Amino acid sequence: MDDNDSGTSLQSGGFVNSNIFTLTIPQIDGGTNLSIKITWSQKLVYAEGEYCLNVPYTFPDFVNPAGKRLVKKEKIQVNVNALPGSEILCRAMSHRLKEMKRHAGSMAFLYEAEVLSWSTTDFRFSYAVPTSHINGTLLVEAASVNDFDQRDMFYIYLSPGDIKRDKVFRKDIIFVIDISGSMQGKLIEDTKSALSAALFNLNPDDSFSIIAFNSESCLFSKTMELASKETVERAIEWINVNFVAGGGTNISHPLNTAIEMLSSAQSSVPIVFLVTDGTVDDERQICSMVKSRMTNGESICPRIYTFGIGSFCNHYFLRMLAMIGRGHYDAALDVDSVEPRMLALFDKASSLVLANITVDIFDDLDEFEVHPSHIPDLSARGPLTITGRYKGSFPECVKVKGILADFSNFAVDMKIETAKDIPLQRVSARDQIEHLTAQAWLSESKQIEQKVAKLSLQAGFLSEYTRMVLLENDHLKKLKESAGKKEALKKGQPQNAENVQGQRMILLPQLGIGFGNLKATVENTPPGDVTKLPEVPEIFKAASNCCSTMCSYCCCMCCIDFCSRINNQCATALTQLCIGLGCFGCITCCSEICCSGNDG
Repeated sequence: MDDNDSGTSLQSGGFVNSNIFTLTIPQIDGGTNLSIKITWSQKLVYAEGEYCLNVPYTFPDFVNPAGKRLVKKEKIQVNVNALPGSEILCRAMSHRLKEMKRHAGSMAFLYEAEVLSWSTTDFRFSYAVPTSHINGTLLVEAASVNDFDQRDMFYIYLSPGDIKRDKVFRKDIIFVIDISGSMQGKLIEDTKSALSAALFNLNPDDSFSIIAFNSESCLFSKTMELASKETVERAIEWINVNFVAGGGTNISHPLNTAIEMLSSAQSSVPIVFLVTDGTVDDERQICSMVKSRMTNGESICPRIYTFGIGSFCNHYFLRMLAMIGRGHYDAALDVDSVEPRMLALFDKASSLVLANITVDIFDDLDEFEVHPSHIPDLSARGPLTITGRYKGSFPECVKVKGILADFSNFAVDMKIETAKDIPLQRVSARDQIEHLTAQAWLSESKQIEQKVAKLSLQAGFLSEYTRMVLLENDHLKKLKESAGKKEALKKGQPQNAENVQGQRMILLPQLGIGFGNLKATVENTPPGDVTKLPEVPEIFKAASNCCSTMCSYCCCMCCIDFCSRINNQCATALTQLCIGLGCFGCITCCSEICCSGNDG
């Protein structure tokens, strides 16, 4: 990097794609010990009754020094915290972990080895918490002294248990699929393949229909069709004929049609499954329309599951739409992951075991806040978590209620536990940031934006309203400048404050997914065709004047708080890196993985 660089370059790091993040390390002298610490969070994968943790831990050959056989030290530590008092069964592990501790509901493992070459195997660990019924727990934690929000925190964890397939709800599902001009090539083919697989996985007593939309809408059937083998085969033929990418994007009309078709559903869960890669200009009106169509009472109103493709769609609109519809949202930021992620979301939607979930204590708490604001249904394909803040006090036991697949009433008592070994705020921060950002987008509230920014800085998770910086500390330069300062003082010469500091801040690109790109949608630009910087939120445009020389939309406090995490012992210090979708351990596994080299 040019020594005369101002320190505001946006080419110093960022996402190559949704799975690869790069940082450019400035030139350092030979023989320098370089220490890098990176932290991130990720959700556990739940499949076939097991919780699975997969961490990239494969190093290419070129990272090993050539010509020298230096001994290196690998260390992996795993802490598992499941439901209090529950049994934990380890299923698989890629490395030879040694059991260090075992208690009811928690375990600890350690792997240490001296090696000549770094690991060539990714780290994998899976475990199960066997139970034959729906169960859960409620954790509470008092707000810390330094917490900007002085309300206490709670975390509700609801597990489906080992539910059999015949215990899931019958469903009436309408697939609302974007076939606009941007959905061309591999994208439309993978979408067709995923939809065909989803249709074959329907139960014979389920019913379905399909709406393909661009500027216009095209229906497979104006009425719901039972998912017989013959009907599914006919639907796939219809898909092959009508799924031709072209035209614009109109979400409102097909979505309204789907909700209307499902309004008379009985003895089933009505589901709208929306797939799109674009942004439309009436998204807030769509949310308002959907909210007005949702009904309360004994019946089950239509659930909305949303799936976003690429970076041009407004993922916070899709998240809010799913939240209003008590469904779930997922996304594929790269085309290659469209089919598996879409099928995973459909699998969750098709395996619902408990609907219309309520928690009886919510009405008795003061200044109460819950995320998500509309509690979704519990699926056999994964646990349900509900987080929030409150003032007041919980009783010794809380009752969670719902409706089972046979439409009988269900209730379970949850014992209140104090979070001891689980960092509750960090576990819940990622989801809270995403839910609050969706609310800030919908309401256009600057107050909620500021709240997200504060939570982002406090928890160490990036958001749409904060930025990451690199802070370079050149200690050798400092020493030289310090000597120069003393010499200058002797000669009575003025000093340059920036040179004395010996530091340089490098602003990284906005790492959020942004709020959609209407221009790219109108032009039918396929996802991934162009590099797009997300929309700059207004919160950055209101930054103080002290930041204007660095970046017109950088928050000074953001830089200071992120820089407070810098490792000053490095020639090049990296800020704490927090990426991924959620919490690293959730309530079921707070895992710490520490990999250290021979320099400790």
